[in-house]
Amino acid sequence: MNLPNTLTIARIFIVPLLVAVLVQERIILHWNGAVITNDVIALIIFWIAAATDLLDGYLARRWGQVTTIGTLLDPIADKLLVSAALISLVQVRVVPGWLVVLIVGREFAVSGLRSIAAAEGYTIKASEIGKTKTFMQVVAISLLMMTRHHPRLALWANPALYIVVFFSLWSAVSYFNRFWRKIDIRTKQGRRQELLIAERERRRALLAQRREALRNRRREAKAGRTAVAAGDLSRGTPDLPPSA
Repeated sequence: MNLPNTLTIARIFIVPLLVAVLVQERIILHWNGAVITNDVIALIIFWIAAATDLLDGYLARRWGQVTTIGTLLDPIADKLLVSAALISLVQVRVVPGWLVVLIVGREFAVSGLRSIAAAEGYTIKASEIGKTKTFMQVVAISLLMMTRHHPRLALWANPALYIVVFFSLWSAVSYFNRFWRKIDIRTKQGRRQELLIAERERRRALLAQRREALRNRRREAKAGRTAVAAGDLSRGTPDLPPSA
């Protein structure tokens, strides 16, 4: 365990707190005469979680503390945070459910794609489109949280949400395209390797046949020379007279 991994795990544990505050409309705080509603508290919690997302990656790279568990948990924590916030906003009737299904479904699809790619031995890194999508998610969710008590922000929140859907689908297509391209290249390389092995085996078999044929010719030639020598020996031996 190190500080970046601790921040990642803390972000996972913040998710239930964010959901509880976001769906409870009766949470109201009074501070110095100001009224703080649950939307503001949820927004602060969401911003803190988003800040840990930036901080843990920066510290892990800066301090050379990139670990396997951090690499696995970081995208899971991000998707949990975004999915929980959007689903909670559906429950309080701020976001249409079909849009959230598209966004959350995309997250599951890309996560599965990266898992398959990791099992195949290569990593699909986050693209610039994916990073833009993440930034727009934070902006859109922040605006949507405030629309319950500030309806005018819907003029900005709704377009931001549609931009998130657009970048989500675009980045998903980009990830799948990169994945299939790598799979296609790997398949071609595997097929080429199979052909090279088959050609090598064919040449070895042909060479073995030639060697065997050469051995057979040598045996036949040796047998022929032996027969000829035996014939010459029998012809060159004089017949001896019978003994008295």
